[in-house]
Amino acid sequence: MIENQNTLASPVTLNGKGLHTGAVVNLVLNPAAVNFGFKFKRVDLEGQPIIDAVAENVAFTERGTVLQKKEASISTIEHCLAALRGMGVDNCLIEIDGPEVPILDGSSKFYVEAIKSVGLQEQDEERKYFVVKEKMVFEDKEKGVKLIALPDDSFSIDTHISFNNSMFLGSQFASLDSLSDFDKEISACRTFVFLHEVEMLMEHNLIKGGDLDNAIIIIDKEVSQEELDRLADLFNQPRVEVKPIGILNNLELVHQNEPARHKLLDVIGDLCLAGLPIKGKIIATRPGHQSNVEFAKVLRCEIKKCANKPVVPEYDPTKQPVFDINQIKGLLPHRYPFLLIDKIIDLQENYVVGIKNVTHNENFFQGHFPTEPVMPGVLLVEAMAQCGGIFVLNQVEDPECYSTYFMKMDNIKFRRKVVPGDTVIFKLDLLAPIRRGVANMKGVAYVGDAVVAEGEFMANVTKNKA
Repeated sequence: MIENQNTLASPVTLNGKGLHTGAVVNLVLNPAAVNFGFKFKRVDLEGQPIIDAVAENVAFTERGTVLQKKEASISTIEHCLAALRGMGVDNCLIEIDGPEVPILDGSSKFYVEAIKSVGLQEQDEERKYFVVKEKMVFEDKEKGVKLIALPDDSFSIDTHISFNNSMFLGSQFASLDSLSDFDKEISACRTFVFLHEVEMLMEHNLIKGGDLDNAIIIIDKEVSQEELDRLADLFNQPRVEVKPIGILNNLELVHQNEPARHKLLDVIGDLCLAGLPIKGKIIATRPGHQSNVEFAKVLRCEIKKCANKPVVPEYDPTKQPVFDINQIKGLLPHRYPFLLIDKIIDLQENYVVGIKNVTHNENFFQGHFPTEPVMPGVLLVEAMAQCGGIFVLNQVEDPECYSTYFMKMDNIKFRRKVVPGDTVIFKLDLLAPIRRGVANMKGVAYVGDAVVAEGEFMANVTKNKA
């Protein structure tokens, strides 16, 4: 089923404090054009610079993911991006008047609610995915971190966290089988921090926007009530105590494994930096922002490679062809030794795909060349033309009464040799509607993932005299 891209139906605004700076910022999620992706715009800076949310623009990953372009930066982007991906948004311009995305309650909940309040607008462009074709791994053995992507028909993710030095947290596991469950199962899960980290950050004035409402504080050491009272005073909160489960009593957990679910949320947000939604299963063991971004770079590198590769038509030899050799003989006048198409595997309104299985028994290999058999380039061109002829003749009544003849060939290129044992896939695309019996088509011939020949053809459909 074809899925189209989505953007927001209208702009929506959120505001709140940045976790580290404490600055109150306004953030606007704006609709954007197809293939725009996610971009941040610093409206408070001269020139209002725009930073693409892609892995190569990540400058820091300490306690949050930070994007930077020249002098402009934007930090703690992961919760906002996770909400956009989790709610099915493909294109969004995120305007912000400060250096840090609002922390809000430490989850994606309020971003999700904002998106739901305006709804989505379907766009007239098919959604592009990065489809995981083979196992991909990022590993940091020293830290016990491992992220894996496996082939699958849809996106899912398993996350495992463990903290050996924690008195209460220990190991947790979380999974998400479909992004359609993101809102219900993941979006409200808040960030967590250990007490010793809070004390260090407070001493160094690094969490000016932190309070007891935007993070789960996990107690990782024996602590006196006197120390807890001091902590409450720092956050301008009434008296706090430690719950039996090892967190402060200022909040209730949304889920028993909320920390693991929040780590899963972070992985979703950080993997947005790969640049495309993913079709594949992600397994993340002890993930953090640094490892998430490094894995996003691995995925993005593969995406760039795929973008430069030709899109080869899929060929399954076990599937019933559109036309077998006998049906092809009913359309084309060509016969041995000049019938160069074995079957047609796809035929649509504007293109056709054909197959030629090359064997050493081809008569032309006797002379081209006896000691190094190579299929002549002119016959590759002829085979492409026959494919195009099948496309055209299939659209006329009594096709056996017609033939197609070359009028012009342009930009013919041969990229590599075709030899016995190769299976050549020909794809011919119609460049313009057929008028007055004249067809213009672009042809490409593939062996495996490689282009072996290509060219543009103009042909005339003519009724046979006899």
